[in-house]
Amino acid sequence: MSFTATLAGSGETFPLDPERCVLDCGIDAGFRLPFGCRDGNCGSCKTRVVSGVVDHGPAAERPALSPAEEADGYALLCRARARSDLLLAVTLPAGMGVQEVRTLPVRVVAMERLAPDVMQLSLALPKTEHLGALAGQYLEFLLKGGKTRAFSLANAPRAAGEPLELHIRHYPGGVFSDFVFNDLAVGALLRIRGPLGTFTLREDSSRPRLFVAGGTGFAPIKGLIEQALAAGSTQSMQLYWGARDRPDLYLHDLAQGWASRVAYTPVLSEPTAGWAGRAGMVHEAIGADLADASGIDAYVSGPPPMVRAVREVLIARGLDPDHFFSDAFESARS
Repeated sequence: MSFTATLAGSGETFPLDPERCVLDCGIDAGFRLPFGCRDGNCGSCKTRVVSGVVDHGPAAERPALSPAEEADGYALLCRARARSDLLLAVTLPAGMGVQEVRTLPVRVVAMERLAPDVMQLSLALPKTEHLGALAGQYLEFLLKGGKTRAFSLANAPRAAGEPLELHIRHYPGGVFSDFVFNDLAVGALLRIRGPLGTFTLREDSSRPRLFVAGGTGFAPIKGLIEQALAAGSTQSMQLYWGARDRPDLYLHDLAQGWASRVAYTPVLSEPTAGWAGRAGMVHEAIGADLADASGIDAYVSGPPPMVRAVREVLIARGLDPDHFFSDAFESARS
């Protein structure tokens, strides 16, 4: 038995295998559905089911979906399995077009430590290739043994020949991050797969933009803001960057340099002596500052608990969930 999913935004369809999650069925059919962690923790794939029935399995496997949201018809596509035909309230970003996901070699052309535990990698594609990625998307490194590691692009490499910029945090014992910090050198060849993801700027929207980053979640946020600035966007833009201590704001001066166009609020959860800025959790700072979120677009990137906390605060202040866009990721420590 199989079913059919229909995207409400476009009327396009794809087949559903009831033994597989809706997200995997859609991706296999070539649809760039939004997702992040793929294990029920981040909520990036949370989608309203306009009609139809899904089975999520045990509640413990979908922490990012509250009972109230499920009762309102929302589903986590990475956990939901179809039990009937489905009509999904999915509208893919305007302007994304058709993107071919490819496997390509890249050469490391620069390495710079932005902080003691954050490395900026600059990667060059072969001269005849162009990834065609948009700001906010990500790519996967293909490692030995079939393993992959995903990292968001920190720039919008639109022009042929422009390097791909990534921000890699070091987790001691992590297979890939140990390799980057201890063994990788300029000139090395790596293999990537991309572009991937739908965490892209909604350029057809005129709503004010709120950007929220946690740690190295600043990478895709940086790309989105730089794209908006380059396009001469007239919308108001506000950036909150949550980190542990001042060194973790590894491009603080860059963010401050956007001051004429972007209102920037750094928030430190464990500041050491000498910090005169905001302290506490970033979602608490947003909740204290923002009384009404009903008219904004929110772009949030960082660890799943932070993304969930920010989402809850914004929805409590009136944000339409369809205007919450996120890139949530679990750090690979192995």
